[in-house]
Amino acid sequence: MAAMLTAIVLIDADVARIPEVAQEVADLDGISEVYSVTGDIDLVALARVKQHEDLATVVSDKLGKVAGVLRTQTYIAFQAYSRHDLEQAFDIGLED
Repeated sequence: MAAMLTAIVLIDADVARIPEVAQEVADLDGISEVYSVTGDIDLVALARVKQHEDLATVVSDKLGKVAGVLRTQTYIAFQAYSRHDLEQAFDIGLED
């Protein structure tokens, strides 16, 4: 399986269009999930692509042009930690 680049995109959206923006962003190739959230931002999108160039296409060329997207901040993920991964790490060497 090829390695994937994951990015977390924080989206400020036009309040009157949040549900529509969320759906349009979710429909973009390269976006795996979109969440509406509380706080200073309106939506969080997870982008999963094969190359950095693909990320630029998804975020700048596609997501940034969705009507109602006012501003984005993109964070590239380096390492994924999940409960499953952490449980496996803690269990190493603990077998009876």
